[in-house]
Amino acid sequence: MIYDIRHVTTYEYESPVSFARCTLRLEPKDGNGQELISHKVEIRPRPSERHVRRDFFGTLTESVVIEAAHRNLRIDSRSRVAVERKPPARDAASPSWESIRDVAFEATSLGPSSPVGYVFASPLVPVLRPVSAYAAASFARGAGILAGAVDLMHRIRTEFRYDPKATVISTPLNEVFDNRHGVCQDFAHVMIAGLRGLGLPAAYVSGYLRTIPPPGQPRLQGADATHAWVSLWCGAELGWIDFDPTNDLLVANDHITLAVGRDFSDVSPIDGIIVGSPKQKLGVAVDVLLVE
Repeated sequence: MIYDIRHVTTYEYESPVSFARCTLRLEPKDGNGQELISHKVEIRPRPSERHVRRDFFGTLTESVVIEAAHRNLRIDSRSRVAVERKPPARDAASPSWESIRDVAFEATSLGPSSPVGYVFASPLVPVLRPVSAYAAASFARGAGILAGAVDLMHRIRTEFRYDPKATVISTPLNEVFDNRHGVCQDFAHVMIAGLRGLGLPAAYVSGYLRTIPPPGQPRLQGADATHAWVSLWCGAELGWIDFDPTNDLLVANDHITLAVGRDFSDVSPIDGIIVGSPKQKLGVAVDVLLVE
């Protein structure tokens, strides 16, 4: 499947901004069932500096400096991506979760794909005893890691309520867990915290999700979404398997990966600093168009 993706981010400022420095993570990943065909980003006003590098996790990260005074900032990212994934069946056999835990802690590599880097707490995902206990209910002794993760994902989907007004990205994980409300980032963080509490390597994935309108209804421009899900290391043979707790899905061809990290703080599509305006209005529109 080939997708054309357009991700437009706009900022409107209450008063002129004299300086802005932004970090962009908008280039989709290449690899793991995904091929990046093309990518470009247009920025208005035009930056005075643009520098590109790969971060520790392999994400293309662009640093942008804007020195012209402005009241509006527009970042228009366009990509073409081919996706071909075949996730395992939900009931497929897999190694016991205890064996995966033990192998992960024995890893000698500290590279970005090594499971040991995703076992410990990270800035937005503390390891909390109540969350670990919640996850443990899905992992009986000797159970396959895939079966346990599928059950945990399903429980989060059914026991937590999607509510975009309930949280912001800075809402503490314990508050999300106690209230059982949140959005995709929150549900991914909860699942990651529970898995790590059991000693299992879990990463945070940011990306896009193609939405399909109801039968007979037109597709709305800009109605697709940035999204977040979980990648779990299931051993050397199965590798990293992705789970979407917001939708109770093993990730296949309707998901497009942008970046992978320990939590949202590693993969935010756009962040940075500005000088000059106390208030701003943010707008985000995403289109994920199936080309073929």
